[in-house]
Amino acid sequence: MTEFAAIKTELETRLANLLERAEVIEDDLRHPLDADWEEQAADLADDEALEGVDNVLRDEIHQIRLALLRIENGSYGTCAKCGDEIAPERLKARPIATRCIKCA
Repeated sequence: MTEFAAIKTELETRLANLLERAEVIEDDLRHPLDADWEEQAADLADDEALEGVDNVLRDEIHQIRLALLRIENGSYGTCAKCGDEIAPERLKARPIATRCIKCA
């Protein structure tokens, strides 16, 4: 587990940043609609775009949490498909990787 300490720290930092950004987006999505119909249309279009961004953030948050869990349980760095080691270069480039480059 100590071999992945730097990656774990990086993932925890990224997770904290994403959670903060997602909270800001969700706060913005909770705002009441304007009384003006034209403003409502613009707000709804903006909200739709924000929901898309929020979904992407939430997916990455989920993937990071799973990676942190794999670090904790000792399965991090092992390909979920073939069981081989995931190359350290791949993990450095994509810390949430679950498959080796051969199986990806």
